[in-house]
Amino acid sequence: MTDRDRVLPARPHHKLTEDGRRVREVLSYSRRGARFTPRQAAAWAAHHEAWFVPEDAVDDPGFRWSSVFGREAPLVVEIGPGVGEATAALAAARPEVDVLALEVWRPGVAEGMGRVAEAGATNVRFCSVDAVWLLEHVVEPDSLAELWTFFPDPWHKARHHKRRLVAPPFAAVAARRLRPGAVWRLATDWAAYAEQMVEVLDAEPLLEGGIVERWAERPVTKFERKGLAAGRTVTDLTYRRTG
Repeated sequence: MTDRDRVLPARPHHKLTEDGRRVREVLSYSRRGARFTPRQAAAWAAHHEAWFVPEDAVDDPGFRWSSVFGREAPLVVEIGPGVGEATAALAAARPEVDVLALEVWRPGVAEGMGRVAEAGATNVRFCSVDAVWLLEHVVEPDSLAELWTFFPDPWHKARHHKRRLVAPPFAAVAARRLRPGAVWRLATDWAAYAEQMVEVLDAEPLLEGGIVERWAERPVTKFERKGLAAGRTVTDLTYRRTG
């Protein structure tokens, strides 16, 4: 029996206690407002039917990414693309790959769709399912050509560090979803988080790598410029799946 033949566990926000109450979960994100600007509303209306993967679609035992993209191609997953600035540029420059952008903030998804359309890319699909759950239960082991995690929420207060995405349990899952030789590219503008990333990823047996020069293909986004203007230093990391 393969991973996709078994019954999937409840997604985050769907888990209930025995008496029907919603389970409180430690997640790497918080859900923000869902109100669209006129630009975002227009982008959503124009593209969501073709480019958005509904949350319940991934529960189907017969679900396949090749059906979502309409072809067989190397799959790249981006976690937390925000408004899709980097997504659009990178996908347009690499039409030979399929890019799955995992973003829970619906206005960001809508704006990302508009940016992808403006860039002339057709190889991006968006999904709002929790990235940790989806990589563990829907993405097959040894299947990803690349994984991108640019500027994940640093949860800089000490009491919130448990919510950081790059932690040992997720690193183990992510490493096993990469193909042997495939890379996980990360960037952060929080020095303490960069240190944690190095510590966590160095300890994962299936990964090797570390801090690298800035990935030249990654565009400088508005978010990154804001961090630089605040005096923070951007750290890029690249880790490769071994074995």
